[in-house]
Amino acid sequence: MPTNPLNPAGDLPDTGIPAVNAAHMTMDEQHEWHRNYLRRHSVSRRNVLRGTAAAAAVATVGTSPFGRRAYAEDAQLAVGGRHVGYGPDATSQLRFAGQLSRPPAGTKVFLDHGPTPALGGTVEAEVRNLLTQVPSADGGVLAAEQFYVHAPVDGLPGRVPHFYRWRTSDGFTGDIRAAAPAMPSARSAILPFRFTMMGDQGTDETPTLPQGTVPGDYDDKYYKADNDPNAPHASNVLRQIAAAKPDFHILAGDIAYADPSGGGKPNEFVANGAKLESGFDKYNPYVWDVYFGAIERSAAETPWMFATGNHDMEATYGQHGYGGHLARLDFPGNGPAGCPSAYSFTYGNVAVLSLDANDISYEIKANTGYSGGAQTSWVERTLAAYRADPNIDFLVCFFHHCAYSTTDAHASDGGVRDAWAGLFDRYQVDLVLQGHNHVYERTDPIRAGAATRIAADNSIVYPDTDGTVYYTVGGGGRPRYDFQPGSQETFRGHELPDTTVPNSYVWTASGGKQDEAAPWSRVRFRNYSFLRVDVRPGVFASEMDVVAVDEYGREFDKLTFRRLVH
Repeated sequence: MPTNPLNPAGDLPDTGIPAVNAAHMTMDEQHEWHRNYLRRHSVSRRNVLRGTAAAAAVATVGTSPFGRRAYAEDAQLAVGGRHVGYGPDATSQLRFAGQLSRPPAGTKVFLDHGPTPALGGTVEAEVRNLLTQVPSADGGVLAAEQFYVHAPVDGLPGRVPHFYRWRTSDGFTGDIRAAAPAMPSARSAILPFRFTMMGDQGTDETPTLPQGTVPGDYDDKYYKADNDPNAPHASNVLRQIAAAKPDFHILAGDIAYADPSGGGKPNEFVANGAKLESGFDKYNPYVWDVYFGAIERSAAETPWMFATGNHDMEATYGQHGYGGHLARLDFPGNGPAGCPSAYSFTYGNVAVLSLDANDISYEIKANTGYSGGAQTSWVERTLAAYRADPNIDFLVCFFHHCAYSTTDAHASDGGVRDAWAGLFDRYQVDLVLQGHNHVYERTDPIRAGAATRIAADNSIVYPDTDGTVYYTVGGGGRPRYDFQPGSQETFRGHELPDTTVPNSYVWTASGGKQDEAAPWSRVRFRNYSFLRVDVRPGVFASEMDVVAVDEYGREFDKLTFRRLVH
């Protein structure tokens, strides 16, 4: 048996599991333990909470299909929490999804769609039933049943808006929205475009189910020492993203925080005031209802593309803790087998790779190594193919755990560096976008583990010779972290003459922390923010402006990336 535990000290499952075994249990082994627990504590399906908590999240929206009777079995079936993503071919495929307000009970759900608001086409939706059963801190079991609808639409022209609405056979008809597939990569077809990015979002709203949940239990309002604990930070950031009108949005993991503990351990529902059992993660599936209602203002029309973080390993479900995501979300599915959140797509002259850093993390090891190296092999093949494509200028990778960051909470993950940093160097990846640390931090261009030059605010970076710039953008709404003791913020208007952090650290393969200085840390901003990226394809050179924006729309950092067109 290995001598080193899979998780840092204090994160070891020990309830009902012999400690010597618990220290070395993988996600799949923890899930099997969870299944065995539920076999001994069965719940009648008649006692399952089968409504949706989404009404609380969207009650202020006048056109919302959810009302006070949304939980009732005899209420009209409605679709809310709409979100759109790309299919395997982003330039011609869209994936439409939403959540049902109650069990369908034989009621059919349809997506009407077409090239104009007159629509004209109809697809019967697939209904995915997600049954959740988790132990409760009071000794019982919380059981919930949620229903998600999905409809694929293929054969679409690139970047042309496609109109749609959800409809049910018992009379519900939603309003008409429009979303567009990606722009083709052919040089003759590409025009300027924009995308946005952040991570670690969560929700400002408190789930109404189960009863008795209060602010701070399963939302972003648990941190009383925040700069303004009553401000709706996640909503503020989302409002700025929606106002930016991006062509697509990417989220670098830690999505809804239905599992706010985030260790990848067996899940347990913990009511307000109750104590979390040692060896468990807190979990409330109804957080997802609130989350989808919150992001709908943007995600119903802008494709949202998700990576998975440590808080997204929900041990309640199988498939390495991603079974719930497969019911709720539509990943493109063109990545390595068994890694649902590893995939790629192109938009114009930019290729984007979503990676699952849970697979290679040295810090949180519940899923470390689950792909058996298949994901890293896929990353290399995919980067090589895109870098050889004459129509692709910029390569962007996004994932959760940080290769380079200096917060006191997580800092840098050596597993990411060891697995992927060399590939990013070899294939001249332009941007690496990370979450996990609830701050904003930007490095200078890095190659072979060291900064190649100073890239101050408003600099131009030439990635083919300068190297890769790593961004940590974990300020999507979850309460913020601190940088290392004595380390100061440095950003536009508040620059330090020397931005080196002398006392950071990196997680090692043994699960420990190795001290290191961080001369590569150029910008540090301890507040809520996101990235706005404007791409300008060119004939002789292409450019990409990467701008950091705070929750109130103020810009505080900018780099321009420039590449010659070959």
